Amino acid sequence: MTTMTHDATRSAGGPAGGSRLASGLVLAVVSATAFGASGALARGLLDTGWTPGSSVLVRVGLAALVVLPFGLASLRGRWSLLRRNAALVVTYGVLAVAGAQFCYFSAVQHMQVGPALLIEYTAPAAVVVWLWLRHGQRPGPVTLVGAALAAAGLVLVLDLLSGADLSVAGVLWSLGAMVGAASYFVISADEGNGLPPLTLAAGGLVVGAAVLGLLGLVGVLPMAGSTRPVTYGGTTVDWWLPLLLLGLVTAAVAYTTGIAAGRRLGSRLASFVALLEVLAGVGFAWLLLDELPRPVQLAGGLLILAGVVAVKLGERGVVRVEPTPA
Repeated sequence: MTTMTHDATRSAGGPAGGSRLASGLVLAVVSATAFGASGALARGLLDTGWTPGSSVLVRVGLAALVVLPFGLASLRGRWSLLRRNAALVVTYGVLAVAGAQFCYFSAVQHMQVGPALLIEYTAPAAVVVWLWLRHGQRPGPVTLVGAALAAAGLVLVLDLLSGADLSVAGVLWSLGAMVGAASYFVISADEGNGLPPLTLAAGGLVVGAAVLGLLGLVGVLPMAGSTRPVTYGGTTVDWWLPLLLLGLVTAAVAYTTGIAAGRRLGSRLASFVALLEVLAGVGFAWLLLDELPRPVQLAGGLLILAGVVAVKLGERGVVRVEPTPA
């Protein structure tokens, strides 16, 4: 989010540009749809006795095995580049991979998939605040309007006005996932480190799996599983099938197609299409879990999406605030 290089170049016209745009859009839709299925698939496992820690560990571990060869190939023997960015890769793995996914899976254990995902997707507004406080990038009027819309939508998603029962644990876990997602946006958009995107993704997945595994070994993170069949939408499947889908489809396929889409579309257009993950998440929760947010929550979700779009549109109007000399 901090760097939008090559966005205009990648959307250039002409036959080659049109083909690149079309393939990029297809890849971005595949990525958003794949990511959106994770919450519903995980909820089915959690209901049979799996813990968020164990389900996330399997998901991240399988994805790491698939993406790692591509990440190493993209590095092309430039090991010094990886060593120079070791701290960045570790931060990415801890916050953007392990932290975001564990918090999200923990959230859907306490609340519906749709509201949890909508809370997580207030991350772009959080990034605006971070860039303002940390780097002096003052948001413009459109961005501020977008942040206000997202905040108003969050109130409706939480259904605070009607006095409905609210899972405090679910909200806190969703906000934790939001912090992880915001870290993902900030780190992924930094093109100044020189790391190939696939190398960053592979490194983050490996670090995330290692951290989750270590926390499980020392007993900090509860790890439990079950071989009981899992039921989705009235259909019962073997326990290993949703695990396989979580690792290969909602992580490995989602990350690789998302990165490929970003390289073709540029970060701005790719981030717009990524909003389809929210719609996909709500759709999969409806089909697989028979969960559908209440009308007021759906209205809040639309406000959040409108706010995120406004935040994205306002990025070009960011004003750099230089420190005032003492």
